[in-house]
Amino acid sequence: MTAALRHKDPPSLSARLRRAQTMTRPLMLDIVHACRRVASRGGSERTARVMRLIEAEAWADAALALMELELPLWQVRRLAYDEGEWHCALSRERELPDWLDAAVEAHHADLALALLSAFIEVQALAVETSRPSVPTVRPALDSLYEPVGCENFS
Repeated sequence: MTAALRHKDPPSLSARLRRAQTMTRPLMLDIVHACRRVASRGGSERTARVMRLIEAEAWADAALALMELELPLWQVRRLAYDEGEWHCALSRERELPDWLDAAVEAHHADLALALLSAFIEVQALAVETSRPSVPTVRPALDSLYEPVGCENFS
């Protein structure tokens, strides 16, 4: 992996977000450029909206718009400010009780950085658990095993 790509993978971006004090345009653009859907929909209206929000330095709104574009199945489950830190939880099943839901949580002193930290964690989780849309069938381990059809169609 090249140094430029390593700089934009989810673990590296996550570490950069944790170290950052406030959101900056270069950091936000690195996050946007690491997104697959933004790259594939280069000229779409949603992508243009994200870029306009970045130009206006509306970091929290840009983070929410980016989540809507990149993670359509995920929603903000909880956003809270407690003891000087923003806590953000993203979930696929927002209506489930907390104890049943497998939400991804992140926290940071800056709202946009908390939102984007949770966003990057979800992306890293998606990379780890990527699976094909069609289930795979495991090959038979026993060489003597032969499937037999037992239906009588007569």
